[in-house]
Amino acid sequence: MRLGVVCGVLAVLLSGAVAPAAAAAPSASEPVYDYAKAVRETVWVDIGRDGDGDGRSDRVAADIVRPGEAAASRVPVIMDASPYYSCCGRGNESELKSYDSAGKPVKFPLFYDNYFVPRGYAAVLVDLAGTNRSAGCTDIGGASDVDSARKVVDWLNGRATGYTAKTGGSAVTAGWSTGNVGMIGKSYDGTIANGVAATGVAGLKTIVPISAISSWYDYYRSDGATFGFNPDGLAQTVEARNSGQNCAAQNQLLRQGATANGDYGPLWAARDYVTNARNVRASVLLSHGVNDLNVKTIHFGQWWAGLNVEKKIWLSQTGHVDPFDYRRADWADLLHRWFDHYLLGIDNGVQNGPAASVERQPDQWADQSAYPAAGAVGTTLRPHASGSLGTGAASGTASFTDNPGIGEDTWVTDPGSAALTYSTGTLAADLQVSGTSSVTVTATPSTSSARLSALLVDLGPATIRNFAGTGEGIKTGTSETCWGASTSGDDACYRVATADVKKVSYTILSRGWADLANYASLSQERPLTPGTAYTMTFRLASTDHIVPRGHALALIIGGTDGSFIRGPAQPGRVTLDLAKTSASVPLVGIPPAATTHPVVTGGEHVPSAARAELR
Repeated sequence: MRLGVVCGVLAVLLSGAVAPAAAAAPSASEPVYDYAKAVRETVWVDIGRDGDGDGRSDRVAADIVRPGEAAASRVPVIMDASPYYSCCGRGNESELKSYDSAGKPVKFPLFYDNYFVPRGYAAVLVDLAGTNRSAGCTDIGGASDVDSARKVVDWLNGRATGYTAKTGGSAVTAGWSTGNVGMIGKSYDGTIANGVAATGVAGLKTIVPISAISSWYDYYRSDGATFGFNPDGLAQTVEARNSGQNCAAQNQLLRQGATANGDYGPLWAARDYVTNARNVRASVLLSHGVNDLNVKTIHFGQWWAGLNVEKKIWLSQTGHVDPFDYRRADWADLLHRWFDHYLLGIDNGVQNGPAASVERQPDQWADQSAYPAAGAVGTTLRPHASGSLGTGAASGTASFTDNPGIGEDTWVTDPGSAALTYSTGTLAADLQVSGTSSVTVTATPSTSSARLSALLVDLGPATIRNFAGTGEGIKTGTSETCWGASTSGDDACYRVATADVKKVSYTILSRGWADLANYASLSQERPLTPGTAYTMTFRLASTDHIVPRGHALALIIGGTDGSFIRGPAQPGRVTLDLAKTSASVPLVGIPPAATTHPVVTGGEHVPSAARAELR
């Protein structure tokens, strides 16, 4: 029997007598440890790098809370490694770490410690190098960031050295740890979980990435197009409240490596976890909002596709939001069963059943056996000169004039000459888009530089989560629910969030952007010759969306989507060869061959600020 788990006892009535009690297999960990008596400590783990150039190997702070009873001699670990514990906060209430006058950790953000420590787990919150109390400098998803957490996993398994102090001090071991580690976190935190898992480090049994990045190139760039912000800005934000180390040299490397032209270079290759997804040995419980315009959905799609491990996925209608704030009770229950299974070895069957749970309407969820959905087939849809979108062959040409001053909302409702709209027309049956789409164009620019953008749009009325609102699909109230034990310095209670909904006349379900100059290679753009045709394929964001009967599916193609990307040096006119232009869309259902498209007005405007910040 594992420590921290209460075993059931089966009583069997035989011939009027009670048989001897027989130990049954545990079904779940129970809160049998006193949270008020938990051990709270900090260990500084040597990561073997000198990112701040002070001549000393950097040590990162791992703040630990674990059961204090002698019975809890060895426990597994739930880890959240983050750069945000002093600068920006974690969760919907932006919680920060706090410490007593002796420097001992008091406040652990989020509910993981409150809920799981009484159930026989340790919670370990790691400050990434260069942030809060850790030495070194952040490198925005690079080796230092990843090693900040990976080395703590090593320390928990006896393979790295931890100390009682940031400098000097005595070596300390993690004799209380079973070595089984689960990493969890939203946004940057979940990104680090992805990065550590991609190293294949032993002891990491599971990860729970929430709205997480899988390739940093795709956070700052898109097939050669740029979103207008760079990693050195984020570095300066998270380093603002470090211990005083000078990270100017590291930040300069970030500036130099993130070239302005959108090419995929060595800096991005070193931060591309998808290329090493085959190394992942940990199970994966993934969550993402299909309307997340911060960490865009291409991240979960390509990461999921590259994994060959036990995995489950939740896809909500929200933007950049934690499941704890839109499906709280179900999420806490799933986490409990997930960690019990993968960290305590309890055979509770959580790994079985539906692989995906998708929010179809606000607070209405549907399970499906797979993601992409079973039966989804990559279907080639072609734009026709008539304005229709279908599977039949197309011919002719069509042109648009790039206008970087407008974006997707105007493209759908009043495109004018700035974008081209093609539609299936009214559908006679539901059509599910499930997976990652792409668009191939053969385009002739009138100038020496050109951008391309494309949208997949559900044309028809719906009630959706207001993902473009301040809460990105949730409204936070004043009442609270409590998840675990509390102390005077660490409250387990959180405000309840409800769905923020909005009625719309259309829904943009997938987006993609590209620089035509990268038609031949993402690693090196090539000069464009006006009047010359170029063929390029670029990706659209991953999704799972049902276009219902009576609606229409539209493909919109234009130049610079001003809601997201930066325009070219010389915006001009772009002509498409429709016979050589198409979209590959994973569909469940049969689209029409060709028809005409309806006119749509009004809808959901997405402000450019929606893309601006990773939290």
